Amino acid sequence: MTTRRSFIKTSAVLSAGLLVAPNLFAYDKKYIGLQLYTVRDAMAADPIAALAKVAQIGYTSVEGATYTGTEMFYGMDALKFAKVLKDNGLVMPSSHYRLGEELVDGSQQKGTLLNDWSKAVDDAAQVGIKYMVCAYLSTAERGNLDHYKKIGEDFNKAGEICKKAGIQLCYHNHDFEFIQENGKYPYEILLAGTDKELVKMEMDLYWVTKANQDPIALINENPGRFPLWHVKDMDKTPTRMFTEVGNGIIDFKKIFKHANKAGLKYFFVEQDKCPGNPYDSITQSITYIKNNLV
Repeated sequence: MTTRRSFIKTSAVLSAGLLVAPNLFAYDKKYIGLQLYTVRDAMAADPIAALAKVAQIGYTSVEGATYTGTEMFYGMDALKFAKVLKDNGLVMPSSHYRLGEELVDGSQQKGTLLNDWSKAVDDAAQVGIKYMVCAYLSTAERGNLDHYKKIGEDFNKAGEICKKAGIQLCYHNHDFEFIQENGKYPYEILLAGTDKELVKMEMDLYWVTKANQDPIALINENPGRFPLWHVKDMDKTPTRMFTEVGNGIIDFKKIFKHANKAGLKYFFVEQDKCPGNPYDSITQSITYIKNNLV
């Protein structure tokens, strides 16, 4: 993490830049996004109909989740999928991918940061993706702090390939990155061990909160590092499970006041589990967002 002196210096430079260009980090409020994992069953059954329904509900952007392994976007090649998005008035500025260190059935999966990444980047560019996100590290991929340093090196290499295509690499957190080892968090290792221009972060507000961390403190310590957010709420029960945005305990109004400092460009609603029909849940979430956040 940054020292107090370096943080003050960075903040001063950032503030000066915002005075000159106040929209430097401003996100476009016309884009209310949905991580398509939320409606994964519908996307698996009929992705074209599911995307039409998502657009009808009012979402204007989506984040993908299926490229790794298939090297297809919900069963479609890049150009066909791009057309389906356009036909529904949607954009997909971000999509999720896997690291690829873990073997599946004894083999490396394609379309990961470590295997066939150049093709993944080329396909992403055809869809109009601006952010390619490492979505998750499996238990087998995590290891100790030294291994996280290696992962950081892998991220830098993948980020270089993205940069050549005009795409930004990001990493999406869960809560396991905030389990301390020798007084340090793996998340600290990833932040410090990656080039801040090559590797940025997609902050999942639910998982940061579940790990008993403060999203605003992370933003203050790492200004400009969080261009993507997952807007996911936590219910009021002792289990602290997923719930619709505005239905739980996360203070999104307070967090959104720090959007510019975070470097926010796009955010995506995500609800891993819904109590009933996911379309009902995402409708409730977007209603709250439109009335309270944008």
